[in-house]
Amino acid sequence: MLRKLAAIGLFVSFLAMSSSGLMMFFIEKPSFTIQMHPVHKLFGLIMIISVVAHLSFNYKGLLNHMKNRAAAWVGGVLVVLLVALYGVAMNNQVPEDLAQQMDEAAAKAESAKN
Repeated sequence: MLRKLAAIGLFVSFLAMSSSGLMMFFIEKPSFTIQMHPVHKLFGLIMIISVVAHLSFNYKGLLNHMKNRAAAWVGGVLVVLLVALYGVAMNNQVPEDLAQQMDEAAAKAESAKN
C-alpha cells in the first residue's frame, strides 16, 4: 500500500511541479511567479517525500541502473551541471534594495490572499 501511495504522490506532484514550473517559465511575470509559488512549494515538498519513499522501495534497482556505464556517466554529468548552476545562481545576487522590495511585495501578496 505504501508503494502505491508513493507512486501516486510522485505522479501527482510531478504533474503539479512540472505544470506550475512551465507556466512560470513561459509567463515571465514576477506577479504570476508569486501567485504560483504556494502551489509549486507545497507540491515540491510532497514530491520530496514521495521521492524518498520511492527510492527507499527501489534502492536496489537504482544501484543496478548505476552499474551501466552510460547511465552512471549521464548521472554524473547531471550532478555536475546541477552544482555548477547552483554556484552561478548563488553568485548572481539581486541588489539588496531591489531584493528587499521584492520580498516586501511577495509578503504583501501572500497576506492579501489570507
